[in-house]
Amino acid sequence: MPLCSHCLPITSPFLALAPRLSSPSKLFASPRSRFLGLRMRNKGMDIFLRPRRHGVRVRSSSGRGDNRTVNNAPVDRFVKRRKIVEHVILLQAKVELSDVDEKDMLDFMYTSQYHMRGIIALSLGRVEDSNVDNITHAVYMRFQRREDLARFSANPHFLEVLKEHVFPYCYGSLSVDFESEVEDDMLSIFRRGEEFNYGVECVLLISVFEASLGHAIEDAMLALQSLMEEFRSIIVQGTIGSNFSNGDSEYTHAAIIRFYTLQAFEMFRCSPKYKDMWKSKFQPITKKSLLIHFTVDPVLLLFLSKILLM
Repeated sequence: MPLCSHCLPITSPFLALAPRLSSPSKLFASPRSRFLGLRMRNKGMDIFLRPRRHGVRVRSSSGRGDNRTVNNAPVDRFVKRRKIVEHVILLQAKVELSDVDEKDMLDFMYTSQYHMRGIIALSLGRVEDSNVDNITHAVYMRFQRREDLARFSANPHFLEVLKEHVFPYCYGSLSVDFESEVEDDMLSIFRRGEEFNYGVECVLLISVFEASLGHAIEDAMLALQSLMEEFRSIIVQGTIGSNFSNGDSEYTHAAIIRFYTLQAFEMFRCSPKYKDMWKSKFQPITKKSLLIHFTVDPVLLLFLSKILLM
């Protein structure tokens, strides 16, 4: 069922892709037991991580700059928050892309953080499920300010990486940018810590009807934030906000959620509470949605680090 259909109900992207849940006893199985090879396909990479202990405040999806907490009440009034900027690049790779070319493309995107200032966290990988936009790879970056993102996007080195090592392998791409807030400590801001060295990175994009911009979408995004808080035992960190990118992306809002395991990701998207929230809050105002996720592999991270030191 097309997610962009105006005549048919919008199915939750989590539910549309949800497989059968694994046994609860496997939910928090050792993540390292799942990473036994260095093959790039169906794997992801990540750096800089740390779980969110107190939740985050939601930046108003209207883009007016006001900040609100879950249910309009502070999660912890004594915990300082820091604004950050999330940047996501989604790639549509050509069918004939080889493993060697794929590795070259991802390696150059990954190592760009070492050649340019501004990136404070980065993860990337191959998307593991088919989707309505045929997105095959995702690159997630975090910046401290919009100005840092603007300088990075105009950096000659980054433009050369795209021209020489990314665009030749892809027939299309899209990007989204949004502001959010995280706990004001180095581990949360830079996504450092053992918990961030593995897991599943999830990117949820939503396009809402123009008439729904305002209270309706703010209420929906606050409901999603509240649900993430409720599931924080299986979520490392989550951020949401409105897309301020001037690109050609049709998506108006986005969320980035890091789960501890694939089973945790499945538990969240299959939960009755998520189903009810999507049906009551998002389905009436959403004209299109996209869910992608990729696995963060510490084995690949170690492998790339050794290559950089050679």
